[in-house]
Amino acid sequence: MILVIGLGNPGGKYKNTRHNVGFITIDNLQLTIDNFTNWKKEKRLLAEISKGKIDNKEIILAKPQTFMNFSGKAVKKLIFNFQFSIFNLWVVHDDIDLPLGKIRIAIGRGGAGHKGVESIIKELGTKNFIRFRIGIQPKTGKPKNVERFVLQKFTKEEEETIKEVIKKTIKAIEFFLKHNLEKTMSKYNI
Repeated sequence: MILVIGLGNPGGKYKNTRHNVGFITIDNLQLTIDNFTNWKKEKRLLAEISKGKIDNKEIILAKPQTFMNFSGKAVKKLIFNFQFSIFNLWVVHDDIDLPLGKIRIAIGRGGAGHKGVESIIKELGTKNFIRFRIGIQPKTGKPKNVERFVLQKFTKEEEETIKEVIKKTIKAIEFFLKHNLEKTMSKYNI
């Protein structure tokens, strides 16, 4: 069983913001695959979850409802409730250090200033989980006020690029379910 976490902030105020690209990606994944259940709020797990199968592998999709900076609390509850191995934890999130439209699959890296990832590392006591990093950095480079930038909605021009990178990320997740990490990284980390 694989646990795929999309990072973001709950609530309409944050919908379609750059920081919610993890939520947006797994929402699209859930809609793309026919057999996933509707999202269900699990208050005791601090998350919304959807269950399904991809390539005969059981998958739980989850969106922490703790706000970004406390994502680790929900992830820890999900890991222990479903008795996941840390190696079956995949986290999808925005990355200001990558150009818009790029993805990078990584394992064993620090949070690099991403408060959601840092919260997960702190709560689990390890950084040895899979990350699908989705670039949101504008063409002009990393903005001076990153915190304000990530909470803004995508521009019309950026929306087209982000739609394509979300499709690519979903394909990478599906590919990874059929192949190993090294093959997936060499195919998608370009």
